[in-house]
Amino acid sequence: MNGAGTDLPTRKKEKRSLTVFRRHKDHDFFMTCPRLNFRGCSISFSFSSPCAMDWQPDEQGLQQVLQLLKDSQSPNTATQRIVQDKLKQLNQFPDFNNYLIFVLTRLKSEDEPTRSLSGLILKNNVKAHYQSFPPPVADFIKQECLNNIGDASSLIRATIGILITTIASKGELQMWPELLPQLCNLLNSEDYNTCEGAFGALQKICEDSSELLDSDALNRPLNIMIPKFLQFFKHCSPKIRSHAIACVNQFIMDRAQALMDNIDTFIEHLFALAVDDDPEVRKNVCRALVMLLEVRIDRLIPHMHSIIQYMLQRTQDHDENVALEACEFWLTLAEQPICKEVLASHLVQLIPILVNGMKYSEIDIILLKGDVEEDEAVPDSEQDIKPRFHKSRTVTLPHEAERPDGSEDAEDDDDDDALSDWNLRKCSAAALDVLANVFREELLPHLLPLLKGLLFHPEWVVKESGILVLGAIAEGCMQGMVPYLPELIPHLIQCLSDKKALVRSIACWTLSRYAHWVVSQPPDMHLKPLMTELLKRILDGNKRVQEAACSAFATLEEEACTELVPYLSYILDTLVFAFGKYQHKNLLILYDAIGTLADSVGHHLNQPEYIQKLMPPLIQKWNELKDEDKDLFPLLECLSSVATALQSGFLPYCEPVYQRCVTLVQKTLAQAMMYTQHPEQYEAPDKDFMIVALDLLSGLAEGLGGHVEQLVARSNIMTLLFQCMQDSMPEVRQSSFALLGDLTKACFIHVKPCIAEFMPILGTNLNPEFISVCNNATWAIGEICMHMGAEMQPYVQMVLNNLVEIINRPNTPKTLLENTAITIGRLGYVCPQEVAPMLQQFIRPWCTSLRNIRDNEEKDSAFRGICMMIGVNPGGVVQDFIFFCDAVASWVSPKDDLRDMFYKILHGFKDQVGEENWQQFSEQFPPLLKERLAAFYGV
Repeated sequence: MNGAGTDLPTRKKEKRSLTVFRRHKDHDFFMTCPRLNFRGCSISFSFSSPCAMDWQPDEQGLQQVLQLLKDSQSPNTATQRIVQDKLKQLNQFPDFNNYLIFVLTRLKSEDEPTRSLSGLILKNNVKAHYQSFPPPVADFIKQECLNNIGDASSLIRATIGILITTIASKGELQMWPELLPQLCNLLNSEDYNTCEGAFGALQKICEDSSELLDSDALNRPLNIMIPKFLQFFKHCSPKIRSHAIACVNQFIMDRAQALMDNIDTFIEHLFALAVDDDPEVRKNVCRALVMLLEVRIDRLIPHMHSIIQYMLQRTQDHDENVALEACEFWLTLAEQPICKEVLASHLVQLIPILVNGMKYSEIDIILLKGDVEEDEAVPDSEQDIKPRFHKSRTVTLPHEAERPDGSEDAEDDDDDDALSDWNLRKCSAAALDVLANVFREELLPHLLPLLKGLLFHPEWVVKESGILVLGAIAEGCMQGMVPYLPELIPHLIQCLSDKKALVRSIACWTLSRYAHWVVSQPPDMHLKPLMTELLKRILDGNKRVQEAACSAFATLEEEACTELVPYLSYILDTLVFAFGKYQHKNLLILYDAIGTLADSVGHHLNQPEYIQKLMPPLIQKWNELKDEDKDLFPLLECLSSVATALQSGFLPYCEPVYQRCVTLVQKTLAQAMMYTQHPEQYEAPDKDFMIVALDLLSGLAEGLGGHVEQLVARSNIMTLLFQCMQDSMPEVRQSSFALLGDLTKACFIHVKPCIAEFMPILGTNLNPEFISVCNNATWAIGEICMHMGAEMQPYVQMVLNNLVEIINRPNTPKTLLENTAITIGRLGYVCPQEVAPMLQQFIRPWCTSLRNIRDNEEKDSAFRGICMMIGVNPGGVVQDFIFFCDAVASWVSPKDDLRDMFYKILHGFKDQVGEENWQQFSEQFPPLLKERLAAFYGV
């Protein structure tokens, strides 16, 4: 690939992982309590002490509670504050809760919203203080709930159901033995309201306590409940049928035994309801089939053809909620091994349905303000900005002929994130994406005829959906799409200047999905026009387009790497101009684009002209933000990449940046300690501040090298690092070990005095359960070896056994294997006598792990180590000598003295076994290996 960035530093941060079409969990079925805004009034309750079940309210007190509930809509914040205080006071009288349940269940003359509000306040009280309710109060509430679950109002029934499940979830299922039997009994009632109310409550209990219901703790009530629910699948009321399926559905994913015992009856009943008139019933049937596909596909396979036909119809259901549930079926089916076999003959029907589902609905366009073209001057509201999570540094090695980003992040960000709820458009696009990965080029005959019509359609909504289709199939169908890309990419670049903002934004996203191909072509062909247009879109007047363009540009940067160097001046002008233009949310994405640019072009950014453009706006933001501001996260991440890239160019800015990072770490550690000692007085700190600060310190150490020594000398960073390395949070330890490795390389003089304390901690973190922690600890040990030399000897046994175990583990990620192999090699390089006896236990995985790594310093030191260990223990390599030969042949140009070492070992082995045996042995070599060994080493 062009521009694989061969002159980049050896290691880099793990990249951000943006997700394509995000799938969200089902929305909470429960109502939440509205803000309570009682008008301030003095309440003088003559509360009696709670007693038996014939409790009656004091009339005056009841009127005042009603007044509170009635006046609860005041927008005045002062009134709200008084009200909250009043509620706190009232909660000191346990009797107050009797008044609340009384209003909910007995005062039928009151309006429903007032009664329901009373129940929701009671629910909040149960959540907060149920343990301190006197038994008579708790019993009165429980009895009232069960006696009134059949209230004539559906709102009151739902509120009582919520109250019941809240009490049950406070550990009361065990303490309220009559609850489940009574609710199940009430299902038999002739009165519809009673049956529906009881079912509503049971559904909420099944949602909240599914595991408990399937446990011995309650004597396995499901054995009675599941058969009971199944009877109601045939009930005449659609609401009851829907409750019954929803209840059973709660137990599919956990494979509850009582359900597994009745699985065939359940499936039979589902099929009988397949064409129910009620959309809620159809939705629950679809949901059941999707879950069964995941956990009991064996039971569905005999009926798969009919189920697929049914789901094809339901994915087009006129009720969008049903269509969405059905569309999930294709996502789940794509993950099953039988997908290709059972779905191939149905693609001709399915593909047009999915494509059709990818159009924005009218409601989507209203929600997305699709008619608003220019909104860049409108400030973002806080809820526009999703919480972001920092990804800690992970140390990786560069590979031969590999994409610079190691393709684990194949997921990208779909453009309509503002519709954060999962909808039919996103689900259809996600389904097409995963099916493209299953069927690859076989999908295209069904798609290409449709695509042409969509991409050039006069209606913007249709054209936009065509561009989304093209982006969704990019990963799975890339090979098959290549012949069409020379024509399609210019068309998409043209769409970047479409008059509709939603077309411009989706074009950004889809182009980013083809960035890998764009970069593989001569730069003037597509890269230059794409970059030029994307930079214009970064300065678009529409915030959604700015966001999509910025994200797409970050992807292009990762792919193009040093190909962007000739255009750096123009790129920086645009990104810096955006600083003055962007609102809050997009600023955070802009930091990411700048950080990714620095990662991608590396030291080429270290030019006075570029530094002058880039640093002033970054430092201005840095000075504006307080230590508690979470916007520091992306800014620190960005600065970490910039510091690494600028190297000595960052010197003028390093001191205040370094000091602030140390302060952030210190503050967070102090807060964590206070919280540990007094959890009731202090809040737990947000450790992301510390993680990001540690990562920026890593970036400084890596970028500034020896220049960081004076900063370290004047700070207590080594003491802080000792604490961070022992933090309970894996991400903190991960970043600590990355910093330890970088400080070892930059100023070992300050690390060396701490080695005796640090090594045992590093040893205990060689635990592959926490992959990234283990990876960085391994890397740091390797760096320490190179500086300690023979003085490493006392510590070899602390780490060697764990390293050998990790390198032999099946399914260990590639990065961890490589770092483990390097570190074992380096340990052998400095202490060959200690490590060589174990050679036979790791030589084979060691050789296979390092054969694909580019020639570099790490590889050099590791191979020197292996050669020295073979010198000490030649017998350890005999059985796996072919693997050693292969690893040696992976070198393109080893240094002369290393080549010499290889030569001696190969010839020594050949001389040892004799010409004839060597001939037989080398017959096993693949032709290419034979050629290379003969050419380079004459064997």
